[in-house]
Amino acid sequence: MLPARRILAVAVAATLTGLASAAVPAAELVFTASLDGAQTQPEPIATAARGTVELRVGADGKTIGYKVTVENLANAAAADVHLGSPNQNGPSVVRLWRGNSVKQGEFSGVLAEGTFDAGDLTGPMTGAPLADLVEELDAGTVYVNVHTSDGADPPNSGPGDFRLGEIRGQLTK
Repeated sequence: MLPARRILAVAVAATLTGLASAAVPAAELVFTASLDGAQTQPEPIATAARGTVELRVGADGKTIGYKVTVENLANAAAADVHLGSPNQNGPSVVRLWRGNSVKQGEFSGVLAEGTFDAGDLTGPMTGAPLADLVEELDAGTVYVNVHTSDGADPPNSGPGDFRLGEIRGQLTK
């Protein structure tokens, strides 16, 4: 009977070890960026606007949570995730925020917060699995751009009116 007890003890220990490891969630991937006008391309933009962005890849890898916070940003119009290295502009692949209308005047606070999945990917990533975007994030070739517009022509006339993006930040782990 001693061998049967050992077998039982080994089986119980293996089960408990498996349960303990199953209870530990997978490490969450977090990517962050500081947003400012100095990172915009092709030229830096002199602006008092600043911000931060955080992307959190869900433990299952099927969703990404995001939060975009800004300070001193006038006339917010959109916030997007783009593919591109720090010194180049690239295509938008996820829309984080597009107001039904521009947030007129200066705004400070949480501009956008939520989650997205592979179905939200656009442009060259349309139809791709979310893992493809995570690979780009790991490679450092993803940035967030916050666009502004005063709603009047000419465009790009100064802070609060940069339709191609007033503040930008490259996402890193």
